Amino acid sequence: MTSTLNTRSTRPNGDDHGFEVRPRRRWPWVAGGAVVVLAIGAVILVPLLNPAKSANEIAGATLYVATAEGNASEQALVEFVAEEVAPKYDITIAFRGLADSNTINRAVSEGEVAGTIYQHKLWLSQVLEANPDFRETAAVPVFRWGFGVWSDKYSDISEIPDGGTISLYSDPANEAQGLWVLERAGLITLDPTIDKAYATQDDIVENPKNLTFVLLDFAAQSRALADLDAAVGYTEYYLAAQIDIAKQIYAPAAPDEFAGQLTIGSDYAETANVKKLVQAFQDPAVQEFLRTDPSVRNILLPIDPE
Repeated sequence: MTSTLNTRSTRPNGDDHGFEVRPRRRWPWVAGGAVVVLAIGAVILVPLLNPAKSANEIAGATLYVATAEGNASEQALVEFVAEEVAPKYDITIAFRGLADSNTINRAVSEGEVAGTIYQHKLWLSQVLEANPDFRETAAVPVFRWGFGVWSDKYSDISEIPDGGTISLYSDPANEAQGLWVLERAGLITLDPTIDKAYATQDDIVENPKNLTFVLLDFAAQSRALADLDAAVGYTEYYLAAQIDIAKQIYAPAAPDEFAGQLTIGSDYAETANVKKLVQAFQDPAVQEFLRTDPSVRNILLPIDPE
């Protein structure tokens, strides 16, 4: 989830943390150099005979699970799994914060990290569409994000007035999730023939209050709340902006399409390490942590909330 989805040459929230981009070396031409030819051949053969391996393929290696830098709740979840769950599966897990969506997903695809938990399936589908060289799989749902309608002016969803202005997120996947919430609240009706996970404003067939929709990114939306009648967004951004949880006036449990997934590199799915990683995140202790730990309260919710 977290970070604005950049259409993918930079990253929604990230830079190059943990990565060094090195220019490709060019070997100088040396006239009459049979020795140079042999040397070049040796240089080429060494990496072919000893290819660099991902930690995913090395028994006992530390498996990094990445999320966006500064996401305290997702970091707390990864660190809980690392400390309390991973030893049961005979693996070592550690947290790594990276700067943005594309940085995280490329690292997963290329095996530089073992996985990420920052995104739902629809966000991942946008990433893969924009980056066809990425090879990733949503392996298992882990949690649901807190997500709902917020208002600085009204205490109940029914109070939103005719002609009101509501903000949705500006990326397609989370715009669709916002429309789904507004339909659940009875404020709009979406075309029943479409896949609502991909809904846009063009799919609204009934808007009895003549609501106007404004698209804003994650941080901008919470800052603009006072100027809106309501906004539909992630709890974590509002709490980070010091907005009281009481201003969340409607919050149904998110559908399965919007559950946070453990995403892994497709090329490493059958390695012993990654199979154990998936098992660790499926452990019942993870759901108990989500139900009870104050570090994730209201932000990361269990898959089956009570």
